[in-house]
Amino acid sequence: QVQAGDVIVAGDAFGIGSSREQAASVLVHLGVAAVIAPGFSGLYFRNAFNVGLLLLTCPQAGRIVDGTAIEFDARVGLIHLPDGEALACTAIPGFLLDMVQAGGLLPQLKKRLETP
Repeated sequence: QVQAGDVIVAGDAFGIGSSREQAASVLVHLGVAAVIAPGFSGLYFRNAFNVGLLLLTCPQAGRIVDGTAIEFDARVGLIHLPDGEALACTAIPGFLLDMVQAGGLLPQLKKRLETP
């Protein structure tokens, strides 16, 4: 039932026990735009960005109701709800956003090597 562009809202410590890249890459393959949670496993966090999956750390993620259309600005660290409320999340540094936009670490490195 996952649609390209969907966002997953999860509980704390999302990805714990998921030490392999495939745990994050399957979400990229499904077209998930981002995962929002109060916290992530450290290894999952690293793997997710390496495969091009955006993670947003938001202590108030539980306030997002299932099925709600949201907008977010990862660079600034805000999630906008339809009622006008904004939830603060940890801003994502530009170099990680660039990695996500490139499709992950390997595509980003390949692009750098091909650019004169």
